[in-house]
This record gives sequence, C-alpha cells and structure tokens, in this order.
Amino acid sequence: MLTYTPVSEAGGVGKTTTAATLAVSHARNGQDVLAIDMDTQNGSLTYFFGPDYDRGDPDADNLVRHLVGRPKGDFADLTQTVEAGVDLVPSHNMLEDVHEFLLNEKQQAERLGESFSMYHQLHRVLKDANVRDEYDVVIVDTAGKAGPILYNALVAVRNVVIPFEATAKGQESIEGLDDLVDGLEENIGVDVGVLAVLPLGFKNTRDQREILEDLRVQGFPVPVVIGERSSLMEGCWKQQCSPFRYIEEHREREREYELETIEQFEELARYLEREAGLDTPEGVTA
Repeated sequence: MLTYTPVSEAGGVGKTTTAATLAVSHARNGQDVLAIDMDTQNGSLTYFFGPDYDRGDPDADNLVRHLVGRPKGDFADLTQTVEAGVDLVPSHNMLEDVHEFLLNEKQQAERLGESFSMYHQLHRVLKDANVRDEYDVVIVDTAGKAGPILYNALVAVRNVVIPFEATAKGQESIEGLDDLVDGLEENIGVDVGVLAVLPLGFKNTRDQREILEDLRVQGFPVPVVIGERSSLMEGCWKQQCSPFRYIEEHREREREYELETIEQFEELARYLEREAGLDTPEGVTA
C-alpha cells in the first residue's frame, strides 16, 4: 500500500495541485485511490475537484466527527467519487476547530482514567474502516502547518512528498520540515520517511542547480524536476480538474512542454508506486 501526504512549510508551492495530479495519475494507472482533504483553506482539494458538497453544513457527517468518535454514519459514506474514479473525503469547516475538539476528548478521557492520543485519531479511523483492504493508495492533503491536522496525517500515512521551489527559502522550508518530522518521531514514536522531493517552477539557473545537488548530497530523492507551468496550473484551478483532463478537454492544441509536465507527473507516480511495491493492474498500460 502507498500512503503519503504532500507537505511544505512554504505556502503557494503547488502542494494541493501535486496531491490532486498524483491522485489522478495513480487512478489512471488502475490503482484504487483515496484522497483525504484536511486543508482548512477554501482553495483545497475539495475545491479543486469540485464535488457537489457544502463544507459549511453543520449537520453533515464529516471527518472531524469520526476523529472524535461521534460519526453520523460509516466512513465510506463520507467519500465522493471525483475525476478518474478517485474517492475523495471532502474538507469541512469543522476542521478549523479540530484542535479544540481533540483536546476536549483528551481531557474527558483523562478524567475517566482513559488514554486518548490527539495525533493517532486519523490512523484509528482509517484502520477501523479497513482502508488498507479497500485502497491501494491513500493521499492526505493538509494545510502544512504544524499542529494536530498535520500530525494526524503524518502518523496515519508515515510518508511525505515535498513540493518546493528551488530557492534558498524553499530549501530552508525543507530543513524546517526535517526538524518537524524529527520532533514528531521523538515525541510520538513514529518513523516518517521522505518518498520524494518535487522541485516545481524550475528555471535551471546555477543557484537552482546547486540547491538540487545539495539536496541529493543530503540523500533526498529527487525523481523528477518540473519547470515553470503557472498557466497550466491556473487553468486546472479555473476548470477544477487535473492537468490530464485540462489538456484533453480545455486545450485547443497540444503544447509540448505541458505534455512533458504530464509525463513527469506520471513518472513520479510510477516511482512512488514502485517504492511501495505496487504493481500495475492487468489490462492497464503503465
């Protein structure tokens, strides 16, 4: 099984676009994919795929209710099928108060002489729902800030993909994330691995080449490097679809550099699948 969360301490680097594009690529390759949106921002995976869903409905069952043990239905009923057959657990406004909800549960458990780990609840929910038996790939998209949402994601999936801009600031964000993961491993006792670092908006300057070389020397895997594709990505957000569908349905003519970008995301998705030992299902051309 392949499980990961795209993480970056820096904002606006293409984290959600990366999550969506990889989810669709896995699904197009015949994998059963679950994408979980734990981003509290409006420009999240839920908006990207555009399902008919009201994230502000206070009466709707949602992931937070499951995290605190007060679901209104089965976990499977939370999912909505979106592009390429990806199952999406949409975001909900209750995520903005998830720290308070989890802390209340922890305090109540302590008063009753019971234990409650604030950071293991997504792991529990996925285990109870037998997600491992239902899906080949699980991707959790978060806001990326340190806190209970990110920690729950990391404990549940144990792996990260790091999209970043090949700049000094981007490199600093990776080092900061490394410190965050080390602290989480020490305090909670889980191992978190870096599956891949994904440079985005790469312009092949000397400084950028030096940054990439430094990352590789440090042992970070960099399977692909993607150039400046702001027009493509902005089009995807406007049409609420992955680059695959955008090029197929919303471009009047093929653009070589955009097809190259698609191929690079496909290459990264296949790399991640191989790392997890996933085979391409029969009848699907890899």
